[in-house]
Amino acid sequence: MARSSGASSTGDFKSVSARRSLLLAGGMVAWMLAVTLRLYDLQVIQYLPLLKRAEQEQERTVEITPQRGTIYDRNLHPLAMSLPASSIYAVPDQLGDPGLAAKLLASILGLDATDLTESFKTYRTFCWVERKVTADQAARVKSLHLRGIYFEQESKRFYPKGDLAAQVLGYVGMDDRGLGGIEYSMDAQLRGQPGRILLVDDARHQSLLSTEWRGKPGRNVVLTIDENIQYFAEQALDAAVKKFHAAGGTAIVQNPYTGEILAMANAPRFNPNNYQASPPQNRINRAVQWVYEPGSTFKLVTVSSALQEGLAQPNEIVNCQDGQIVLAGHVIHDHERFGDLTVGGILAQSSDVGAIKLGLRLGEQRFYHYIRLFGFGSLTHIGLPGETPGLVRPPNLWSGIGIGEMSMGQAIGVTPLQMADAFSTIANGGILIQPRIVRETFLGKDHEPAPPPYGRRVVSEKTAAEMRQMLAGVVEHGTGVPAQLQGYTAAGKTGTSQKINAFGRYSHRQYVGSFIGFAPAEKPAITILVVIDTPVGAIYGAQVAAPAFRTIAEQTLNYLNVPQDHPTRWLQADSHLAAVPRRQQRSGASANSPLEPETAGAATPPYEAVAYHKPTPAGSGMVLMNEGPTITVPNLTSLAARTAIEECQKLGLSLEMFGTGLAVQQDPPAGSRVARGSAVKVLFAR
Repeated sequence: MARSSGASSTGDFKSVSARRSLLLAGGMVAWMLAVTLRLYDLQVIQYLPLLKRAEQEQERTVEITPQRGTIYDRNLHPLAMSLPASSIYAVPDQLGDPGLAAKLLASILGLDATDLTESFKTYRTFCWVERKVTADQAARVKSLHLRGIYFEQESKRFYPKGDLAAQVLGYVGMDDRGLGGIEYSMDAQLRGQPGRILLVDDARHQSLLSTEWRGKPGRNVVLTIDENIQYFAEQALDAAVKKFHAAGGTAIVQNPYTGEILAMANAPRFNPNNYQASPPQNRINRAVQWVYEPGSTFKLVTVSSALQEGLAQPNEIVNCQDGQIVLAGHVIHDHERFGDLTVGGILAQSSDVGAIKLGLRLGEQRFYHYIRLFGFGSLTHIGLPGETPGLVRPPNLWSGIGIGEMSMGQAIGVTPLQMADAFSTIANGGILIQPRIVRETFLGKDHEPAPPPYGRRVVSEKTAAEMRQMLAGVVEHGTGVPAQLQGYTAAGKTGTSQKINAFGRYSHRQYVGSFIGFAPAEKPAITILVVIDTPVGAIYGAQVAAPAFRTIAEQTLNYLNVPQDHPTRWLQADSHLAAVPRRQQRSGASANSPLEPETAGAATPPYEAVAYHKPTPAGSGMVLMNEGPTITVPNLTSLAARTAIEECQKLGLSLEMFGTGLAVQQDPPAGSRVARGSAVKVLFAR
């Protein structure tokens, strides 16, 4: 019996042991399964979210701007470039004494030490100390050998010509993004693809520089602008604005056959290297953003439309009704009591009544059609930011005298670029060509020309030729006499318009004076627009704008080696400028008619101190020197054109340029004593 009991106990023990082993094995399997499932959950299901969370906690990516593309003029002279500059950043966790470091850095960089200390406390892994510091500041900071202070090489935008073409070029912010001009409109191409710095924290929360990608540089941009012609335009415009204490102005030089803008000047200007120092209004590109009433320059549209429709002929006589006309009960007066004038005479003498009668022949719908056909009321799509289409109302919104107002350049808002395009249309034979300011972009050997401009015919070649001849008459014997050139013929039109005051009425104190034309008259090489905003002391386009046109045209034509079609006589000045008839001042003009006696007969000579010669008494046949102290003529030989211009301007002398290259001959010779304002003729050769 005892053996049976022992055997039973042994069997029971084995049974319990087996059950325990099974339970233990089951528990182990369950535990391993749980671990496996958890690992699967962590490594597979939650892998991406956890990885992203770890990266957020351990890594910080800092974007580094790439090398920005260079902006060149048409001759590949750099107008905007990026230069290397050091930027300073800190890893606050690595700073031994953040407060001391902040004080040392602040004293060198001109920062506030308290603000810098707060930044070190807020950002543990990375913070900028100062970006794009000077080379001297970078060297002084490096000499401190501060732990946790690092340098990153960035680029800083630099404009080597200062304020030259500033409104066209624009400017960039601290992050190298364009904020105006070409810098803004072509920012995506100029900026390139940004680089990045990856910073990683270790287990002790110490930051380490991990990886860096440099990105891709931006594309270079070549403009149609010529820096020398731009300089001519800006100097002449500045002189006019300064002389007449104007609020500002703009000047455009355009190739009428290609639409290329050779110069686009604005006044006042600003320095894009320090754009924050200039008021915002100085950064406006008046050439495309300013809307103004064109005044009599718009008669180009009125007359050419009538010619194109066969409703008028250049030599047809039009009765200008002794200088007044009645429209819808309103009496509109001319600036002079004109009787019979030819259509060409209407342009030459700038008769409002004559222009209105031609507009009435056209009728509202037909006139509106040509206004739009010339491009008014539409964007030119030149590619500059802020361009406005102007203001052109459809005929159903015109007043009873609307067609009369628009015929003489009122009740319509235009931009200077639109007006330059309209005159280029006549200059090139009747085709409106899209203006362009970008020639191409390139990166290395990859060149991408700008899309070709589109054009559409507005008037026939015959009409354009007739208009060129009549516009030449404006300069030869009409209101545009002060725009006559030495060595070249010219064609164009003066314009004077009243500005709208705060009460919505035409002002009797604020005006816009303009002159738009092209030269040479029959085979134009350039179209030039000059518009002066709110001049003081003189108001007419012939006074305030035509002399600047003359200066720009003579310098540009000589610079471009355009053959003279009216050769200059070196020893004889334009004494015929003195024979400009004095015109009667308009009296009793209604608020609905423009003020347009644009002649040289005003109290202030329109070409004095701006043109090359002071006007002489009528019929004298001789040139009078300007009164005042004499000046010693400098030696200009071997100088470049721009340097020679600057030397003459410093001394108050005018410069007449012939040829290109370096100065090889001058008249009067160096050392001669001449009166202030006298002309120095210089021959340039290569």
